[in-house]
Amino acid sequence: MIELVFLGTGSGIPTPSRNHAAIWMRHEGQYMLFDCGEGTQRQILKARLNFMRIDNIFITHWHADHWAGLIGLLLTMNLEERRRPLHVYGPEADRFVGDILDLGYWGTKFKVMPEPVPYDGDDITSLLRTRDFEVSSIPVEHSVPAVAYSLQEHDRVNVDIQKANRLYGLKQGPLVGKLKEHGKITLNGKVISLRDVCVTKKGSKIVYSGDTRKCDNMLKIAKKADILIHDTTFADEVEDMMHTGAKEAARIAKNAGVKKLILTHFSRRYTDLSEIEQEAKKIFSNSVIAKDFMKLSV
Repeated sequence: MIELVFLGTGSGIPTPSRNHAAIWMRHEGQYMLFDCGEGTQRQILKARLNFMRIDNIFITHWHADHWAGLIGLLLTMNLEERRRPLHVYGPEADRFVGDILDLGYWGTKFKVMPEPVPYDGDDITSLLRTRDFEVSSIPVEHSVPAVAYSLQEHDRVNVDIQKANRLYGLKQGPLVGKLKEHGKITLNGKVISLRDVCVTKKGSKIVYSGDTRKCDNMLKIAKKADILIHDTTFADEVEDMMHTGAKEAARIAKNAGVKKLILTHFSRRYTDLSEIEQEAKKIFSNSVIAKDFMKLSV
């Protein structure tokens, strides 16, 4: 199961109800942060989350409303005597992470590992692969180098115990684990193949756009996503601002065949977000407005 907490849903200048961009994500024992705008560590504390468990931070681009929270977060981790390495991904990460670490007198006592992410072209790049999931990126179109990210769970293969018991007399126990590990076992003189008694659970997919105007690469990485979290700074696209409007985000969701669209990164000009939500719903009915501290499980 994937757990999401929206720590900030505003853009540019924060408002009393919307902090700068940040999304906390957990998959089993893996804790991640996608963007880290100003005030993120305080939002983490308000949400009663543990920032010391975060091992990977994914920055979509180096506009301050998406990364300035790193300064305080790194220093607090240092004061709390973190010793485990922290990986920070993003376009030109080696340049910007080094600049951030140079801001203080002494730096950190733990390693902060910059992980540069490709920001040109149209290839999807695998960045982090674990036993349970994979995080990938693709370049998007913004006023500075920028990327979108996806987290894709691996499909899970389980044994249909009722079927295995009916066909072969296999019951729940250590032999089931051996069957999943090796692909076949022998029971009572019969060979049981995993493919004959398995059921496959499709892994969930979460996609986060960061800041971008509408582009083919977003359509590519968002394909068949369970959740698409998309920049919706304005109700309508503003070409010279390099951001997406509600209608454009909804079209991407519809054309990519996603299950649910979550709109975020709202301009402070909107005190009432119903206009944005209504515009999106005209095109893609399963569209919702993100709010600070909104929680979601997938």
